[in-house]
Amino acid sequence: MSLKQNPGRIKGNFVVLNDKGLHTRPSTELVKCAAGFNSQIHLSYRNYVVNAKSLLGILMLAAEKGSRISIEAVGDDAEEAILALQKLAQRRFNINY
Repeated sequence: MSLKQNPGRIKGNFVVLNDKGLHTRPSTELVKCAAGFNSQIHLSYRNYVVNAKSLLGILMLAAEKGSRISIEAVGDDAEEAILALQKLAQRRFNINY
């Protein structure tokens, strides 16, 4: 996990720790977390960039365990949003199985 700052634009990343990757349940937790922020938040993996507030978009990433996902946020609460998403990923998106 890292955090890079440019004026008004914050970048970070996280690694998917869940055994089954970003399937529906962890993706839903990610969307709920992202929706709590005013910033525009995008996730990128491979050649895809999706809105972090879109469940369908996140599912389209088809990210497996070990995937490194980049996050970019723009807005007043961008840094808080990035840190919250990174913390959520560390907690395996609150999924215990």
